[in-house]
Amino acid sequence: MRPEQPTSREALAAPTDAELLIALSAGEIDALSTIYDRHAGLVYGLALKVLGNPQEAEDLTQDIFLMLARGCSYDPQRGSLRTFLAVLTRSRAIDRVRSRSRTLAFLARWKGSQAERASDPLLESVFQQEQSQEVQAAIAQLSEEQQQILKMAYYDGLSQSQIADRLNIPLGTAKARARRGLIQLRQTLAHLTR
Repeated sequence: MRPEQPTSREALAAPTDAELLIALSAGEIDALSTIYDRHAGLVYGLALKVLGNPQEAEDLTQDIFLMLARGCSYDPQRGSLRTFLAVLTRSRAIDRVRSRSRTLAFLARWKGSQAERASDPLLESVFQQEQSQEVQAAIAQLSEEQQQILKMAYYDGLSQSQIADRLNIPLGTAKARARRGLIQLRQTLAHLTR
């Protein structure tokens, strides 16, 4: 079924993207809903095309509209909101693909170093115990919120959306805490990957 086409009066009465952004910056949340309804299909489609994963595409779509709601640097003089969202989505999706590639390369190097150490079972056992103690000490240096989120993600296998729901916090907050915790762990444990 095709949705009804708006009459010319309805089309004229619909606010423009520029008007909606002004309303959004004035705190009118309904404006974001209208912008989302207009452009979410484009943002999600581009994200899915670049990322190839529906869940990641949904996460990126949500992040793009959160950035818009928080007042990202869109300048109507430089082009339409649709074009801005398309370019922003594409660049953020490419950033995520690059980040994923770096993570996979890091894991491959780590697995390689583990294989070298696995030749002597006694040495491997001692090394794993020592490494486990270092990891536990590094985790203990994180804030309680970061520890809780990382444990829920890695030990309980929960997604960031599920963690946000369980802790009753915004998804962006859960993602930020996880990211800051992982960055701190990476810095603390950098010597283990060399």
